[in-house]
Amino acid sequence: MALRFLTSGESHGPELNIIIDGLPSNLELLAEDINVDLKRRQGGYGRGGRMKIEKDQVIFTGGIRLGKTIGGPVSLKIINNDFKNWEIPMSPVPIDLNEIQNKEKIESKFVSRVRPGHADLSGAIKYAHDDIRNVLERSSARETTARVAAGAVFKKLLASFGIRFYSYVIRIGSVSVDIKSPGNDYKKLFDLAESSDVRCPDSNISLRMREEIDNARKKGDTLGGLIRVIALGVPLGLGSYSQWDKRLNGRIAQALMSVHTVKSVEIGLGKAVSELHGSEVHDQICIDENWKGSSLRYKRKSNNAGGIEGGISNGEPIVYTVATKPIPTLIKPLDSVDIKSKSNMQAHFERSDICVVPAAGVVLESMMAFAIACAAVEKFGSDSMQEFVTNYKNYISYINAR
Repeated sequence: MALRFLTSGESHGPELNIIIDGLPSNLELLAEDINVDLKRRQGGYGRGGRMKIEKDQVIFTGGIRLGKTIGGPVSLKIINNDFKNWEIPMSPVPIDLNEIQNKEKIESKFVSRVRPGHADLSGAIKYAHDDIRNVLERSSARETTARVAAGAVFKKLLASFGIRFYSYVIRIGSVSVDIKSPGNDYKKLFDLAESSDVRCPDSNISLRMREEIDNARKKGDTLGGLIRVIALGVPLGLGSYSQWDKRLNGRIAQALMSVHTVKSVEIGLGKAVSELHGSEVHDQICIDENWKGSSLRYKRKSNNAGGIEGGISNGEPIVYTVATKPIPTLIKPLDSVDIKSKSNMQAHFERSDICVVPAAGVVLESMMAFAIACAAVEKFGSDSMQEFVTNYKNYISYINAR
């Protein structure tokens, strides 16, 4: 049994679509379970005008009956409210160009000036497009809305095992929290971050991050940052060392790296392991003196490995730190080229955000949830939630007895 999902739709097209295959039957699932994360994704200081137009809500179109999955593919859609302003330029059917208004509307959305840092140039050449609109509409981070919808479903599935996902921002531009100072009470840090419009758990640093975003806006520039993403409650034993593509750390890293704005991914101490001795890096193991048989009797004195050793979850929190780039659409465009006129030109500008770092954390939670859900379905998978949960409980009883 394999878990997978696909998305389709364009940034200014009629709707975004999601198909999730491999979910067990009888998973309780309501639109509210998904809409809460869609709303979180739309928040954050530094977002642009598009967030004022869209009020993302999911609509189930298949695989759900009376609030539960029925064992088939689950299909969902999210309406793009902005499509009403793009019906002619983004029409799925041919448009009569003899109508002068139609021609003008389509030509007004024609793009030939590519943006450095985006898929524009590579995509236009690869797919033989003269109008870069065909590239940017699908390569746009609007697609992450669909990922968040799918991720909320995976979160709901894993909540059956008590697995939870958290994220918070630790850097925007040059402003950063002391990475060691927040500690590892991830639930508390997450709650603090959720009350901040930059999703940073430190209120003083949050104010400075807002100022950093304001300064970038004044300069016509954009900002990236660092985000910590955590999974709590993941049992020992997901993933495998038996083959390279089964290693859980690699699967999670690939899922996180697939997000548009991500440029690097670290687990645990990350690149700091290159600066330390082995005695400072590896997490020493001991018997839990408070063990009563209802949990794993072994524990680690630290979690520098980030919850995964040898490609297998070890029962500790899974902790990744992800670096996101400044988005490539700038109010003051960068130097670029026009692929139609074959001349030097400033890059195309379209309505844009200044900083998406706070929202990116929600997307990263979703992609981590997908990678872990895939591993969970492989290990405990069955056709129904009843079997799924029973298999999980039996396994937990086994590892706790070791």
